[in-house]
Amino acid sequence: MNNEDIREILDLVREHNLLSFEFERNGARIRIQRSPFQSTGGTFSEPGERSLTGGETPVSVSPQSIRPESVRVITSPIVGTFYRSSAPDAPPYAEVGSVVTKGQILCIIEAMKLMNEIESEIEGTVRAFLVENGQPVEYGTPLIEIDTKAEEAS
Repeated sequence: MNNEDIREILDLVREHNLLSFEFERNGARIRIQRSPFQSTGGTFSEPGERSLTGGETPVSVSPQSIRPESVRVITSPIVGTFYRSSAPDAPPYAEVGSVVTKGQILCIIEAMKLMNEIESEIEGTVRAFLVENGQPVEYGTPLIEIDTKAEEAS
């Protein structure tokens, strides 16, 4: 079982809103359990969304629906804690407006005391950071917006 297999399983669990899932093949076993109070993937709040309670009609403007086609979102490949730099006193890997290249480190996700460098998969200009430094993130959490056309216009 490789990382891609695990990602597919996680996507299926989210898609079908399962609370529990267990799978075993060739001695490899995966068990996923989540609280019924946990939100499912894709229902997290992003800046610009508004959640209402009671009998009110929800009004939501999701940044995803207003992003230009040239903007790509880097998402978290793992569960952990998001950091913009390698140490509290170190400068951030990137800032809003920074031009980044493919393979350049954008941030790190700390998971179980391991620092996982997240590299850019594309070239472009950092448009926004969607999470705060030190914030816990889940698999698939949008982290950074990169505009692929902003670099061409310069």
